[in-house]
Amino acid sequence: MSMLYDSFGPSRQTQSAAQKSQTVATPIGHQFSPYDSNGGSILAIAGPDFCVVAGDTRQSTGYSIQTRYKPKVFRLNDVATLATNGFSADAEALVDKVKQRLVFYRHNHGTHMSLNAIARMISTMLYGKRFFPYYVYNILGGVDEEGKGAVYSFDPVGSYERETCRAAGAAQSLLQPFLDNQIMYKNQQPTPGRPIPAPGTYDVATVLRITMDSFTSATERHIEVGDGLEMFIVRTAPAAAAAEGSGEGEATAAAAAPGDGVKTSSLDLKALFGAVEAYGGEEEQTAGATMVVRKELKKD
Repeated sequence: MSMLYDSFGPSRQTQSAAQKSQTVATPIGHQFSPYDSNGGSILAIAGPDFCVVAGDTRQSTGYSIQTRYKPKVFRLNDVATLATNGFSADAEALVDKVKQRLVFYRHNHGTHMSLNAIARMISTMLYGKRFFPYYVYNILGGVDEEGKGAVYSFDPVGSYERETCRAAGAAQSLLQPFLDNQIMYKNQQPTPGRPIPAPGTYDVATVLRITMDSFTSATERHIEVGDGLEMFIVRTAPAAAAAEGSGEGEATAAAAAPGDGVKTSSLDLKALFGAVEAYGGEEEQTAGATMVVRKELKKD
């Protein structure tokens, strides 16, 4: 059959027939993401000779609660505790690799890795995965080589800095402003009877109270936070060992309340806060160096 032409080429009837004969199925795109956000929140607050690292235990996806007990805080050694939040599978993979490297370091050097060295190591590990990163926000808390509390916060590709306090996770927008005001004293003005103290000078009792208040408020306003709260207290390990070995620590703690100038390492956290020994990380650990306090949060 001959093709019909008009002044501008093939006629419209011929074009329509040709187009119909060449019609193919349009490809349909399917999106896939290897990541997920499993809710929950974490925070860490550094004190003069201790650090509190806390996280809730709820794991969820959207409106679905997958489990009510999924720890987000992990003890690494006597001086370091790591809190992770984001994609739960990536968090477990990262924590396992960090613990593995700490074991290798202990076997090679005969001692545990210092807090600032762990922070640098985690930064290098995250940066090495920058092209397919761990979808995890990390907060490392513990005691440095001078016996002072320290907090290191990380983004998923390894950038990190040392801070006095930091929150991350689903309720970060609720927790961080509260910490900025209560720990860093931002937007506060001194009065003749109450000068503004230096950040990071609160005692352990006050820090635990602020931590519990933070998560209690977050559970009232955010559906991805709740169920349970774990607060790890990292103390100066050598002082804790000396206090328990001499038996003077418990007597001192019984005679004085937190905030009376007593070193945190000499306080009987079990009697005062119901704390128990935090296990995990390296096989060898100093008794009383890292304690954990568990509290119930809203379950709805």
